[in-house]
Amino acid sequence: MQEWLTMTAADLGRGIGAGNIDPVALCQTYLDAIDAHPLRDRIYARVTHDRALAEASAAASRAQSGHRLSLLDGVPISWKDLFDTAGVATEAGSKLLEGRVPDADATVLSNATAAGLVCLGKTHMSELAFSGLGHNPSTATPPSVNDPLGVAGGSSSGAGASVAFGLAAAGIGSDTGGSVRIPSVWNDLVGLKTTSGRLTLEGVVPLALKFDTVGPLCRSVEDAGLLLAALEGSKPADLTAASLEGRRFAVIKTVMMEGLRDGPKAAFDAAIARIEAAGATIDWIDMPELEQALELATCLFTSEAYGLWRDVIEANPDKMYSEILNRFRLGKGFSAADYVSSWAKLDVLRHGYDHATAGYDAVLAPTTPILPPNLARLEQDADYYVTENLLALRNTRLGNLMGICALTLPTGTPSCGLMLMCPPDMEEHLLRIGVAAETALA
Repeated sequence: MQEWLTMTAADLGRGIGAGNIDPVALCQTYLDAIDAHPLRDRIYARVTHDRALAEASAAASRAQSGHRLSLLDGVPISWKDLFDTAGVATEAGSKLLEGRVPDADATVLSNATAAGLVCLGKTHMSELAFSGLGHNPSTATPPSVNDPLGVAGGSSSGAGASVAFGLAAAGIGSDTGGSVRIPSVWNDLVGLKTTSGRLTLEGVVPLALKFDTVGPLCRSVEDAGLLLAALEGSKPADLTAASLEGRRFAVIKTVMMEGLRDGPKAAFDAAIARIEAAGATIDWIDMPELEQALELATCLFTSEAYGLWRDVIEANPDKMYSEILNRFRLGKGFSAADYVSSWAKLDVLRHGYDHATAGYDAVLAPTTPILPPNLARLEQDADYYVTENLLALRNTRLGNLMGICALTLPTGTPSCGLMLMCPPDMEEHLLRIGVAAETALA
């Protein structure tokens, strides 16, 4: 049964369908692993034992009667602590929301439950989802699976750690500036950033509604496709016979390739060589639109975040981690005119990006230019915290600014990922490219 803890969600589902895995035994195996793990309380904020076992029992009955709801019916997963869970606290990693208990599940959780997925519990996260590092002194800071002294990446830090440490078959997180992709890359997982608006945010604690997205952190591209379908109540993408032969990709030299640390640079170069060896063509292009977009980022993200949270934050600012509080308060310095002007400029830049990349199957980039920062230094050095947070988020945040969908894949080098980016609402195409790239990188 211990081997179940490292299997993909899809393989667990196939095992259930074949009668080789009992959903109740599978669920109990995960719950036992969670409860016995020394990092349990740094990864899970709350474990929903009763709900998980009840859902697993229902899945077992369906499997026995031949009425499974989906391939993932009976597979146990974790949920970031900003997805509402009926009767269970949802606090978004913040003392500001301590004791907040919703009456109903978030819609994406309801959809996943309708597909038979089993809810193991809620995972720790950056406070109010406003950090790419995952450090949260207000609640808990999960570690990277590759570096016990490093952070897991944020803001879906516990979601990534829950999968990487074998405490969930997959995790569901959110991505506003990279918060699915960064913990995925630093924990050697697949992470899917969906197009803004594709998955409903009903029942999801917001950060910046125009940028917030929902997505899975998992062990394979196949899992990502199945989970996307479960979250929106749709049919999974057909990933059979996918190939890189004849595909055309772009690598953007502007911004995304600047300042790479040695490990991520070497891993990216090796990944590009494997993609080319699989039959793809790669063009290196300049794109000044990205530099200009980054100049707008502080206004756009912080204005919206502070606008949503100002009254709650300023009523009890002492309850917040100072670095996150300072980041929110950056939004005080921008006027409504600044915000409207920035969006108008970004729309023009998005059009330029779309035009420049229209002839390519995807844009490729290092997911993040750095490795997991040291937790002790983050706690002691404010300048280091700011520098590493901005660097961690730089490449992923550009995807949010351009309004695209994106997928990060492990490269085989620990905590180094390859990011593939496609136009809005092209997740199915992205997943097909992704499964072929996954094979090439394996």
